[in-house]
Amino acid sequence: MSTVKLRVTEIQRFCMHDGPGVRTTVFLKGCPLRCEWCHNPETQKAASELLFYENKCILCQSCAEVCRNQAHTVSSSHLIDRSICRSCFSCTDNCPTGALEVCGREMTVEQILSEVEKDRAFYGQNGGVTLSGGEPLMQKEVLPLLKACKANNLTTVVETCGYADTDLLTAASAYVDLFLWDIKDTDPERHRRYTGVSNEKIIQNLRTADAAGVPTVIRSILVSGVNTERDHYLRLADLSLGLKHTKGVELIPYHAYGGSKATFLGGRDNGRTDWIPSASELELAREVLCEKGVNIVSTAKNF
Repeated sequence: MSTVKLRVTEIQRFCMHDGPGVRTTVFLKGCPLRCEWCHNPETQKAASELLFYENKCILCQSCAEVCRNQAHTVSSSHLIDRSICRSCFSCTDNCPTGALEVCGREMTVEQILSEVEKDRAFYGQNGGVTLSGGEPLMQKEVLPLLKACKANNLTTVVETCGYADTDLLTAASAYVDLFLWDIKDTDPERHRRYTGVSNEKIIQNLRTADAAGVPTVIRSILVSGVNTERDHYLRLADLSLGLKHTKGVELIPYHAYGGSKATFLGGRDNGRTDWIPSASELELAREVLCEKGVNIVSTAKNF
């Protein structure tokens, strides 16, 4: 296990919305989707990236002094030419304030478990580890991590977009207590337009996990003017009711905070307040699903 490494963006403690009980959420790097409403853009690329928090920068020039490619220009402001940055991360090692940070550090299974074990006293009967991202199943090394978690009597939740290698999904299913399964949209063409891929494989994999007997919660992000329509809710209901082991559907309203994260990577803030669903749109979704007999759940509850 000491040679098995995963690329981790963050380990977040005392999480209450990533599965039942108190959980430690491990965010893994890389995702096959490019959702226009992505809440975690820093996890999309598989490779490590440089994050820059301008509000922490004191213009000390420590980064410019060690950068071999002269990607940093520091005077009255701090500019980064990312086109010539080679991601050596010397600047992050030399930054005294944490304004520069590596997004995506390699950690062994043992290192991850060591961090998770620090929180065991808070898990109780229901808490444990949640693997999120990005897409956890993009890294094949997630399988030995899941095995190690179960060997250490930790409950496991995997938050997935479902667009994953089916063989890896099947192997991982033996070590997963709950899947939080994102269904971005039930309309195939709209799904491709806004995420870059078809939803066919995602739905097929969901049915594969269900056939393996793994409980799932279908998570649906509601984006106003995109998928906030009755037909989408009816298809969600049919999908949920066609599964044997689903606990229901969780409705998650879009928020614009993810757009600001993109600026830390040198991009623009692409958050859209017009995509935030109204109370009436959320209520319609609940009404349609409830009328069809679908259980509306929260992943913060104890199942």
